[in-house]
Amino acid sequence: MLGTFFGAGFLRPGPGTWGSAAGLLLWLAAAHWAHLRPSQLAFATAIMALATLLAGIPACNVIVRESGAEDPSFVVLDEVVGQWIALVPATVQPWSWLLAFLLFRCFDIVKPPPARQLDRMHGGFGIMMDDVAAGIYAMALVWLAGRWL
Repeated sequence: MLGTFFGAGFLRPGPGTWGSAAGLLLWLAAAHWAHLRPSQLAFATAIMALATLLAGIPACNVIVRESGAEDPSFVVLDEVVGQWIALVPATVQPWSWLLAFLLFRCFDIVKPPPARQLDRMHGGFGIMMDDVAAGIYAMALVWLAGRWL
């Protein structure tokens, strides 16, 4: 259940986009109901991403072993973690979280270095870390955009 992010990885087409969207929707709901200051929201988002990453690496190792596939397309927990990383500097203003979503999806698809090299690694670590890199790229640009707007 964790690897597919509660079934989002079984949605078609584009399970990675569905996983990112599920992570975004959960973040939006939490941000709406928690009524946190921006700095508190950023901290909570970073903790949520880190905790999920630490749980996701061993979960993905199990899925790789059980499925026999190196990076099964139904595993979208990596997209959720990467999306949450991209959302760390985001605010609840639509331009901000939408920019985080779009940038993360672009970086996840294009995989600029070192994301491409991390994607070639084996097991749960490789599955998760290329999306962490894509999330960091998106996070940096969302942060910069927030400084200018």
